[in-house]
Amino acid sequence: MKEIIISPSILSADFAILGKEVNTVSEAGAKWVHIDVMDGHFVPNITIGIPVVKSLRKATDLILDTHLMIENPEKYINAFVKAGSDIITFHYEACKNISHAAEVISLIKNSGAKAGISIKPATKPEEIFPVLDKVDLVLIMTVEPGFGGQEFMHDCAMKIPQIKSHAPENLIIQVDGGINSITSRICTSLGANSLVAGSYIFSHNDYKKAVASLMPGYTANE
Repeated sequence: MKEIIISPSILSADFAILGKEVNTVSEAGAKWVHIDVMDGHFVPNITIGIPVVKSLRKATDLILDTHLMIENPEKYINAFVKAGSDIITFHYEACKNISHAAEVISLIKNSGAKAGISIKPATKPEEIFPVLDKVDLVLIMTVEPGFGGQEFMHDCAMKIPQIKSHAPENLIIQVDGGINSITSRICTSLGANSLVAGSYIFSHNDYKKAVASLMPGYTANE
């Protein structure tokens, strides 16, 4: 199996020492860091924006994996790329239709970043099949975006093989929501090759063990 990309979500980090937190997960083995951007409209919560991405870019060499849970994502793509985002993932549900989604993907790529598209739990994977050959990443949400403390939705994980069967071989299939040492195995066994984990990593007393425990084949005595 190819290496699984772990992308710790800084939403669960200590923002008073955010730079240190990111460096610690980097030392723990994470290659990416996940940045959840919420606007209070597309989802109920408001989180962070462009200034935080710009600050993190100065503090780390990790891939900045920016997840836009916002309306009108096309308005902010250039700014997020200029701030240092390496990957921009937007929500299919924030678009009018699949043609609009294709336009957003082109805008991301033309701005110099890799493009990702995300789907909420209620969205059927076949709705994004027409753009699978245009994106670098598909993010499958296994909780409702914008709400904390939710349990992993097992039915949503079944979208992983559906996406995989219709996608180019090099597509990154990422899963976000309720990821821990148990649900990570469900996702990777179904074909996911990137996992977003927030509270599971940042609430752990050993980030290195937390990151390692998300990998297939991990045993507790390692």
